[in-house]
Amino acid sequence: MAAPARTYHLVTLGCPKNQVDSDKLEGTLVGDGMQAVDDPSDADMVVVNTCDFIEEARTQSIDTILELSDRNPDAELVVTGCLAERSGDELASALPEIDRVAGFGVPVALSPRRPTTPSLDLLELARPASTRPWAYVKIAEGCDRACGFCAIPSFRGPQRSRSIDAIVAEVEALDVAEAVLVAQDLAAYGRDQGRGSRDLVPLVDALRGRVDWIRMLYLYPSDLDDRLVESVLSTGVPYFDLSLQHVSRPLLRAMRRWGDGDRFVQRIEAIRSVAPDAVFRSNFIVGYPGETEDDHDALLRFVEAVQLDWCGFFTYSREAGTHADTLDHHVPTTLMLERHAELTELQDGITAARRDQMVGRRVEVLVDEQGVARSRAEAPEIDGVIEVPTELAVGRFHTVDIVAALGPDLVATEVCS
Repeated sequence: MAAPARTYHLVTLGCPKNQVDSDKLEGTLVGDGMQAVDDPSDADMVVVNTCDFIEEARTQSIDTILELSDRNPDAELVVTGCLAERSGDELASALPEIDRVAGFGVPVALSPRRPTTPSLDLLELARPASTRPWAYVKIAEGCDRACGFCAIPSFRGPQRSRSIDAIVAEVEALDVAEAVLVAQDLAAYGRDQGRGSRDLVPLVDALRGRVDWIRMLYLYPSDLDDRLVESVLSTGVPYFDLSLQHVSRPLLRAMRRWGDGDRFVQRIEAIRSVAPDAVFRSNFIVGYPGETEDDHDALLRFVEAVQLDWCGFFTYSREAGTHADTLDHHVPTTLMLERHAELTELQDGITAARRDQMVGRRVEVLVDEQGVARSRAEAPEIDGVIEVPTELAVGRFHTVDIVAALGPDLVATEVCS
């Protein structure tokens, strides 16, 4: 009688790009004959794919590792992801509960049947079929920018873009209704391949018709030229996730980033002039070193004036090895939290008001799970959702009428034919 398959439980922390890495990892483990279990207490091996973007994420990663170790002390505990890559030796020394630390180059060695392979390319590993009607698709790894607050290039490395053929093949194999394209610097896709031009638009062209919805996350504002705007609009998902970070020109220069509030306003207004239903999301850092009251007030005015549909605010996290770590005039934590609360309250009201404006409209939705759907205006796992009748088929598109708004979420009824 054959021995029972070894079991594993995989926990993913952090951003959508980490989720793609976990999917690739899972494909390898399943391919090696291992079996997933929902309860970590039942696993022979527990894998934690960590995040290390900011201090809060680092703390969550460590707390998760310790919690899982307590729940199943007999399991082999393997830590991978950004924290493992950035602080692997320190992590292994500080946490004896960990059996193995696997950086980006060796996660395939999680399975005992495989040798350690430092040259592993997670980008090109196969992944299991999606269990949802949508999937994140990572089109590149790493980043060539040098933003003052970000340590990602130090452990993710320079940008490496996948080929269009490889991405198309992955999307076709996933067989989903919506492909959500992600990367550290999405709009720079293809720039590292030596052809002197960006390839995001040709990639979108190649995907169009192979998937119903194409959504793009994390667009650097200087790359949002007319050609790219037209490409986003051509997908039928007029959703612009712009990485703005702030609006004060001096502060953005201290962040080593392009732009200012006036340029951002002009670009957003230009898009709205040709696509009134375009949806906008962004994120901003609160309390970057040197941020003054004038800078904060400028951001408040921008948020009020532009009326973004979705917006997140993050207090500055001091990261060793970054340019920002060398700057003076750090903003006190209490002041950062006050500014964060003020911006959040303002944006919550804006988002609620914009959702109220959806009441009475008829929209097409994709049902993600029983009773829960999204329209083109909501990115999965990030924005609000739409409550729909439970009889609507999961994984299918339906036309619904929006009848109520509950903060960021909506309620809809089916349109009867």
